[in-house]
Amino acid sequence: MLHEIKTPFHTMVDAEKGTVERAIFADQSIYELELERIFARAWNFMCHESQIPKAGDFFLSFIGEESVIATRDKKGELQVLLNSCRHRGNAVCRAEAGNARSFLCTYHGWTYGLDGQLIGVPGYKDFYHEQLDKSQWGLVKAGKVASYKGFVFATMDPEAPDLEEFLGPVARLALDLLSGQGEMMIVEGVQKNIIGCNWKLAVDNLFDFYHVDISHASATMSGARKHAETGLFTPWNHRVTLGDYGHAIGGNKIQPRLWEIVEEMKAEGKPLDQFLNQEWRKRPEVAEALGDMADTSGHPNIFPNMWITGNQICLRLPRGPGNTELWWFTLLPQGLSDAERKIRMDRANRTFGAAGMLEQDDGENWDQSTRATRGVVAQRYPLNFSMAIGTGVTKVGERGHAHIDTHINEHAQLWTYRNWADWMDAESWAVLKAQHTAPPKAGELV
Repeated sequence: MLHEIKTPFHTMVDAEKGTVERAIFADQSIYELELERIFARAWNFMCHESQIPKAGDFFLSFIGEESVIATRDKKGELQVLLNSCRHRGNAVCRAEAGNARSFLCTYHGWTYGLDGQLIGVPGYKDFYHEQLDKSQWGLVKAGKVASYKGFVFATMDPEAPDLEEFLGPVARLALDLLSGQGEMMIVEGVQKNIIGCNWKLAVDNLFDFYHVDISHASATMSGARKHAETGLFTPWNHRVTLGDYGHAIGGNKIQPRLWEIVEEMKAEGKPLDQFLNQEWRKRPEVAEALGDMADTSGHPNIFPNMWITGNQICLRLPRGPGNTELWWFTLLPQGLSDAERKIRMDRANRTFGAAGMLEQDDGENWDQSTRATRGVVAQRYPLNFSMAIGTGVTKVGERGHAHIDTHINEHAQLWTYRNWADWMDAESWAVLKAQHTAPPKAGELV
């Protein structure tokens, strides 16, 4: 029960020692509060605009465990609607994507327009005697819906700040790094699979470059990680960028040596690996968007659960404290040759998702880690996120990006849990905005 949880939640995350209590990954009541205080009021990624370009196009997504319909109404405006009939709660949309003129409940036939308004009720005259106020019984609509450079987000909380304020400089940088690769289109089809792990462990892994040489040794030996052989990806060349509300980016920076390798490969007529082909960063509009953070690379997480890696997006969707459903979207720039499209799609399929070499390794680790958070004895001993704590010196870029240039570390993971506690302790958006942990200032140690 909720009253049995140790609160405030900041007592479960020790930022000074770098420890996190295991119960936050296993307790059902904590999980239920996450659905309320994090997912129900955060801005959640819904889809890319290329998936719903025309009026009537829709894509079925999730906010926490609740099914929602992202669509365009007859005016072409973005809408996000709770996929639940107001009569008996039945789903009004069963298809994962498509085009519709309205949404029909298959239980009793209540029909809703693309803007969520209730437009049809069987027996409205004879059974309801025209006394049902249809204007009050439309589908529940998201509190706010907005798009940033083609990426559609929604929040169910009307008190949430506007999207760009929520994203802040760090999450905007994450999306700028993806959109800067070109005019993006999502490849049809989303890979979906469930792993027996808590969603937060799947999130913090994306910042974790400590595990790569151990967990993914077989992938390296097989040649699946050929880019690792360039020498550009070292433990000593990392940047962590920390943003408001838990957003962060962590991983290797772009090194000057990259451009030398690119020129050498061009001179030899060799094709550029996707990881080496970073010349899009030099385009004037991209350089302007990235500013002095143009050498930032690595893995961003837009809090709570949107991971961007290369040209893919993964959502870690909560399915109880012990299960996470992973959705993999693959984006490709328009104008690629058929051969290049195939190469990139094959690489995406073989790297992550249910058939991915890396995710098979990761999923096994996350499963075992989650199992071990449930034990009575195990919960007496916290997990350790203290690597490099107190040694990173913060720099602040010209556009407000707080970042630390250092070696492999656990700054971003600990930042995620510190901010998780902020969300969980705040009873409203007003409290969260006033009391959330601010990114470190220039010169501060993290």
